Amino acid sequence: MLIAFNKPWGVLCQFSDGAKSGRQRETLADYIPVPGVYPAGRLDRDSEGLLLLTDDGQLQHRIADPRHQSQKRYLVQVEGVPGHQQLQASTRGVQLKDGLAQAVSAELLARQPGWLWPRNPPIRERRKIPVSWLEVVLTEGRNRQVRRMCETLGYPVSRLKRVRLGFLDIGDLAPGQFRSLASKEVLQLKSLARGPGSARKGK
Repeated sequence: MLIAFNKPWGVLCQFSDGAKSGRQRETLADYIPVPGVYPAGRLDRDSEGLLLLTDDGQLQHRIADPRHQSQKRYLVQVEGVPGHQQLQASTRGVQLKDGLAQAVSAELLARQPGWLWPRNPPIRERRKIPVSWLEVVLTEGRNRQVRRMCETLGYPVSRLKRVRLGFLDIGDLAPGQFRSLASKEVLQLKSLARGPGSARKGK
């Protein structure tokens, strides 16, 4: 079984809240009443967007494994307006504490995508600081990578939404909604997750 979920802001990417504070936070269990599935990869609590869940442990591992270099596309709202040099720097490589991080592509969008719904809770805006929207594509999967790259370049992230994983697009899933993948999508995803050369090995 494979499920595509549009994770809202503030939801933990797990089915229980292990916090000791006693303050219960929203988890996947508040949205997905399907037993036996687990997230393939992660999204931070303060990030939104497309998340895959499956009951196939091997497939879960392979989807999340950065060595398979599946492209992940993000819409990113940042404080400030990056120039051409900063966008180019993100694709050449940005030095982080855990090494050099690179984006496949980074583009400045003319405006917020018209289909993108408002965030709940709303973004806190500061009058004297302009904001802009980027489209960033990664194949790497480091912890908070997009945020750290943008912040290192001088553009703090105020909103981040993953809209595509490999060939899967978030489509018309509203925040908090999920759907089961069609058989054709499952087969295609399993084929990609097997990695290059798998078809030759099977012959």
